[in-house]
Amino acid sequence: MASSNNTPSAERWVNLWAPWRMEYIDALDSGNDDCFLCRYRDTPADDERSLVVYRRERTMVVMNRFPYTGGHLLVAPMAHVGAMRDLSDAELTELMTTLRDCQDLLGRAVKAEGYNVGFNIGHCAGAGLPGHIHMHVVPRWQGDTNFMTVLGDVRVIPQALEALYRRLRETAAEMGLLET
Repeated sequence: MASSNNTPSAERWVNLWAPWRMEYIDALDSGNDDCFLCRYRDTPADDERSLVVYRRERTMVVMNRFPYTGGHLLVAPMAHVGAMRDLSDAELTELMTTLRDCQDLLGRAVKAEGYNVGFNIGHCAGAGLPGHIHMHVVPRWQGDTNFMTVLGDVRVIPQALEALYRRLRETAAEMGLLET
C-alpha cells in the first residue's frame, strides 16, 4: 500500500544489498584526505586495478567504480584543483578534447546513443571529491531507465567492471588513445 506522498509504505520496503559501496562510504567517514585521483595519477603501474582507461599529458580517464550506467567515466585533470578557474587554458582544452574522445570511445565500445556530462563542483553540489575537479561522462540508451531505478532506486549494470574495462582499453587502443 502506497502512502499519500507517492512513496512506498514501510511494509513494501525491500532491502537490496550493495556491500561494495561500503569501501566508498568508509573512505568518506575516515577523515582521510587521500585523493584517489591523485593516487591513480601517481601510480600508472596500477592502471588496470585503478580502472584508468587511458592517460594524456594533462588529463586521465577513469571508470567510475559506482556507475550510474555501464561505461560511466570520469575525466580528470592531472592537477589537483577544486575549481575550473584554477586550471590553465591548456588543461581546460585537453579536458574538453578528452571529453570528445570519451564520447567517441563509448559510442564505439558500448554503442552509447547519448550522454549525460557534468561536473559536481563543491560539497553542496554533490561533489564526493571536492578537492579534485572531474567530469562525469554517463553513456545513455533509449529506454535505459526502467522500473528498478524508478521503484527500487536501483541501477542495473549489465556488465562487470573488469570486462567493460578490457573492452574500453581495446577500443581506446584501436582509436590510438593509449600511450605507446
